[in-house]
Amino acid sequence: MDDQIELFRDDYALTERVSAKARNIRIEVRPDRGVTLVYPRWVGRAEAHAFLRAREAWIREKLAELAQQASAYPLPARLRWDGDDRISLRGESYALKAEAARLRSPAVRVESQRVVVLAPSAVIQQPARLDAALRQALVRQARLDAQTYLQREAPPLGVRYRELRINDAQTQWGSCNPGGTICLSWRLVMAPPEVFRYVVVHELCHLVHMDHSPRFWSLVERQMADYEQHKRWLRDRGHQLHAILARERR
Repeated sequence: MDDQIELFRDDYALTERVSAKARNIRIEVRPDRGVTLVYPRWVGRAEAHAFLRAREAWIREKLAELAQQASAYPLPARLRWDGDDRISLRGESYALKAEAARLRSPAVRVESQRVVVLAPSAVIQQPARLDAALRQALVRQARLDAQTYLQREAPPLGVRYRELRINDAQTQWGSCNPGGTICLSWRLVMAPPEVFRYVVVHELCHLVHMDHSPRFWSLVERQMADYEQHKRWLRDRGHQLHAILARERR
């Protein structure tokens, strides 16, 4: 289990989290002016706070950037399950409905213009359970879409990945390690398909160049000539994807 401390500052809300899984110190900055300092158990608190202080200027720059993005692209409303919600799927807006059904557990059905969560009557009155059912369905769909993109994009690059993992990282849409494991955010299934494809291409190119050198970006461009517009979409509007369903803490 992670140890978490809520702190308060004048300019942002700081959460300090000691993580059993973290390998190094990192800072996560959110559009709601929340900042999380994450560090491994073997790192002392004084060292972690020194790391934070050394990056105060970067934090404020990131907060200002996120505030500007939020102004241009406002955050969608949190799901209320009142019949008026909408959800983004592959870049398209769908009406979101919850309907009572004789089922043991909730199920999600995607129709032409809406997404329906079918659930027992008792569950219909529990938004948290409806959120969980919708999230699980989106995670499953994200995995299927990711597998399709990976199988399509890997052969032209002459690479093979070893494993696909779907996660909900706060600061990265994707990652790739030297062993060939690719991690992708499930929230990409809500973005336009070419944005999801860009992240897949990006991570596959790391199997050739484990950096962001000119050679890396040249390879990305060779595979996806218009990648910059999809990279820009994530920079400008990615915060909207994180606002749909609250991130699950582990």
